[in-house]
This record gives sequence, C-alpha cells and structure tokens, in this order.
Amino acid sequence: MNPWALGGVALTAVMTFTLAVWGSRGAHTTSDFLLARRMVGVERNAAAIAGEYLSAASFLGVAGLMLKDGIEALWYPIGYTAGYLALILFVAAPLRRSGAYTLPDFAQVRLDSARLRAVSTVLVVLIGWLYLVPQLQAAGVTLSTITGIPYSTGILLVALVVLTGVLSGGMRAVTLVQAVQYGVKLFAISVPVFVLFFVFLGDDDRHRRSLDEPLPPVFERATTVRIETDVRLRVTEPVWVDVLAGPGPEELHDTVGRGEDSRESVYLTTGIHRVASGSELRFPEGSAVPVVADAEPSNRSWLLPQDGDSYELFETYSLMLSTFLGTMGLPHVLMRFYTNPTGQGARRTTLVVLGLLGVFYLFPTIFGVLSRFYVPQLLVTGNTDAAVLLLPTAVLQGWPGELIGAITAAGAFAAFLSTSSGLVMSVSSVLFTDLLPGKLGNFRWIALGSCILPVALALIAIGRDISQSVGLAFAMAASTFFPLLVLGIWWRRLTAAGAMGGLIVGGGLVLLAVLTGAFLGDGYGWWSAVLLQPAAFTVPAAFVVTVVVSKITSGRVPADTGRVMMRMHTPDRLGFLRDRSLEESAGQDGDSAERGRRGRHRLVRSRRAR
Repeated sequence: MNPWALGGVALTAVMTFTLAVWGSRGAHTTSDFLLARRMVGVERNAAAIAGEYLSAASFLGVAGLMLKDGIEALWYPIGYTAGYLALILFVAAPLRRSGAYTLPDFAQVRLDSARLRAVSTVLVVLIGWLYLVPQLQAAGVTLSTITGIPYSTGILLVALVVLTGVLSGGMRAVTLVQAVQYGVKLFAISVPVFVLFFVFLGDDDRHRRSLDEPLPPVFERATTVRIETDVRLRVTEPVWVDVLAGPGPEELHDTVGRGEDSRESVYLTTGIHRVASGSELRFPEGSAVPVVADAEPSNRSWLLPQDGDSYELFETYSLMLSTFLGTMGLPHVLMRFYTNPTGQGARRTTLVVLGLLGVFYLFPTIFGVLSRFYVPQLLVTGNTDAAVLLLPTAVLQGWPGELIGAITAAGAFAAFLSTSSGLVMSVSSVLFTDLLPGKLGNFRWIALGSCILPVALALIAIGRDISQSVGLAFAMAASTFFPLLVLGIWWRRLTAAGAMGGLIVGGGLVLLAVLTGAFLGDGYGWWSAVLLQPAAFTVPAAFVVTVVVSKITSGRVPADTGRVMMRMHTPDRLGFLRDRSLEESAGQDGDSAERGRRGRHRLVRSRRAR
C-alpha cells in the first residue's frame, strides 16, 4: 500500500465534500438544484463541463488502451474532443434557446408528445447508467490498487462521496466541484508526465529498444504477476515461467494446490494459452512478455495502425461515429448547457471546452507509451487501466515515485467523482421532473435510488476496459439522441412518430449488440467487431427510420413548429429566448404537477430577457 497515494485520495475526498457544502449555500429552490438558476458564467461552466466529461475513461482508460492497442487507441481522445466541434456547430446554441432543461423536455417542447417524452426519459436513465458503471469500476480498480482494500469497498465509498455532493446542493454544488476538479485532473496528469518523461530521456537503456522493432516487449527484471481474472495469453516468443500458485496455464490444470514456496517451471510455446484466475507466475529477467489475446503482441504492430484483419477498419470508423456523434447525445453533458443564461453563452462555453480538452488529452497518450517500457506485466493480467497508477513507482524508486503516484491517484479519484456526480445529477433530474414531481425531498430519494443499480452492476462487471465500456454509452447516445437533436433543430418536418421510431430502433439495436456480444464473447472476427462497435450501422438505421416515418406521418407535424424553430434560431439579442417554468414541470403544487404530466407547459421570460 502506498501511504502517499492514500493521502492524495483522502485529500481529494475532503476537498470534494468541502466544496459541495460550500456550493450548496442558498440552494433551496428547484431551479437551484436542477439548473443553478441558469446563471452559470462561460468560464466556470466550461471548466465544469470539462471536469465532468474527463471521466475515468479519459484519465485511466486512454493510457490503458494505448498500452494495449497502440496507435489505434488515439481515436478515442480524438473522438472525445472532436465531438464538441459538432456540438458547437449544430446543437449548443439552438438547444439552449429552446427553453428546455432536459432532453425529454426538449422532445416535448419541439414535438408536443408526452409519449416521446416518456421514451426519452427511459433512454436518459439507460445512458446514464451505462456511463456510470465504468466510473464505479474505475473507483474499484483505483482504490484496490493503491490501498489494497477490496474492489467492492472502493465502489461503495465513491458512491457515498458522490451522493453527498448531489444531495447537499444539486447543480449549484456539483458545478463548483466539477470546475475545481478539472484543475485537479489537469495537474495530476501533466506534472507526472513531465517528471516521468525527463527520467525516461535520461535512461539510456530504454533507447536500446525501439518501438518499431517486430519484437514483443520484455521484462526488464524478474517479475511476479498475479492473475485476478481468467485470461487468454498470446505467446509470440517461447518463454520459461515459474508457476508459484494456482493452476497456472492450461497445461497445468492438474497441479492445483501448489505450496507457496514451491515452483514448477513451464515452457510456454508459441500460441494461445489459457490462465485461470488465482494463478501466480514469475517471469525471468529479459524474457518476452505474453499479452492478453486482444492486445498487440509486438512493438511494430503496436506502432502501426490497421496492421491486422480487414474488420479492424470497420471498428475504427464505427468508433469515430460513436465518439464524434455520441457527445451530442450525452444527457449529463447537454444538461450543463441549460445552465448558461443565453444561447451565445452556450456556444462560447463549448469553444472553451474544446481548448480545455485539447490540452488535457496530450498527456494520457504519453503515459501509455511509457507504460509499454516500464509496466509490461499489465499486458499479462489485462488490467491495463492501472497503468497510470502503477507507472510512477515503476519509473522512480522510493518516495519520489510514491509522491508522483499520490498525485495520479488523486487525479483518478477526482475523475470518477466529477463524472459520477454529473451522471447521478442528470438521471435524478429527469426522474424527478417526470416521475415524482413535488418537494425537493423527492429529488434526494430519487438520487439515492438512481445509484443502486449502477453500483450493483459495477460489482459484477469486472474485466472490461473502461474506455470500451464508456464507448457503449457513446454508441447509445449517437444512435438515439443525436438524430433527435439534429433533425429536431434543423428539420421542421420531423414528427413525434418519426422521432419515436428512431429512438426505439437505434436504442434497440445497440442493446441487442451489447447483449449478443456479452453472450458470444470475443474471437468471432467480423461478428465481434460489429457487436463491440455497432454505431456504424445503428446510427444510419436510426436516421433512416426517423426520416421515413416522419414523411409517412407528415400530417402530424405540430402546429407550433414554426414558433419553436424561430425561437431556437433567432439571435439572443432580439429577445425571443424563453425558458420553461421549472416550478410547473417539477410540480410545486398538485395542479402544476398534473399539467406537467399531461404535457402542457408555460413559457416564462428568462432573467436576461427581463
């Protein structure tokens, strides 16, 4: 256990709790809890969006994928950032001017359909949970790695801290916490990179092995590796390995019960070997590193993109669609734009976010490259998401490495705290306004309930890369809310039936791919590629269904479509901006609650318009 890292995590938790309490001052109304009174400035909102968006998939997952997959993993940070370019061009300002404050609310304002709002609510909750599970997984990995506590305990502790912030002051408290945590994450990822890279440049031995050689990585020193989950190892160069505990590779299935001090040397030949969980293997100094079956086995293939089967090109394009377009449909991201006073403010906020993300993503990729040299044992276990946490102590010995490790641990803790807070906030807001409107006490109970299922799923969903898990949430968002938003903002002939068809088809296809992929597993070539990255066919399918059904039901275009479209596309200075009344839709009294459920709403002038 690294006491420095434990101190960094504790400091981050205390800071989060303090900021949440401080930010909750004066948060008493529904508008305070759900939208921070729609008066968040551009810079603070941009920092909060960046802090919320830079999740565990960014802080830990990008480096882990770089370590395992090489240059192809760069599409993840590129896609995560480029999505905001599409957001600023097509969605940010019109969405804010619509006067809505959640995605289901936008669906109702634009298409006047209570059923469409209900389907949108279900999808918001589903996407939020798909995104929240990998954040909690990262919590378990991080805390178990740096403190030695059980994986499940780490998940429960993070859920407790997140709920403290959300329940104390809602959006007002969460905004302050997320804005500060962006700075924490940037510091925690950049300072270690500079230190570790300078150490690498001064290490002459590292330059003797080039990453463009057709050779596997090697163990610089004798290394003991403990396998926590069943893995399939790809061996490209035969290697002798000592089995210290557990059944070991598949050839040793009859040698269980080995004593702690006894060893059995095994010669692993070229090919695929299955190793059961609980095995403890010791590799000699200078031996080639076996890698999990889906990782790049040699340095040259690691450095070259698309150096494999043809279906990998499909995966790349599908990933691009998922990340580029999915950003526009993430409920917890879009909800932050509703807190800007104007549409122009929402667009400027998006521009600042682009800069903040571009700066951050320079650093995880360097972590991934250095990890290929210093922590190759993670390629054996498959736990590559721990690269950021383990690299500092592998490069620097003694207290300097532990200090740098404490900084990265604090940043990782801040990563899944800020994103988890935003996800719980978005899911709770939608459920509060649509299902149990009334007193703010209902909001607190809903926030508590919205954490239970993701926590349960995170406790059993072990062994999947964090970035790939988050990718499923992006694919779902791209296949559902992206068509609804783009067509709802830019195509006046969209109908509620068309939007409903697109949501059901897009979301249903992604769910079918996820469930089928979980049943089949890896190793099925094109089938696995399509199931792991389904956006290349689910997004076009959702668009086609939405357009075709809208044309078939062209007589059902809402009567007030022209007025809503004009409000979304008219510059703010002309004074057409109107905001939904939170008090009515959230149901401050029984009559208004009933009106909200029937889909009727009232428009009120924003503070800026007044």
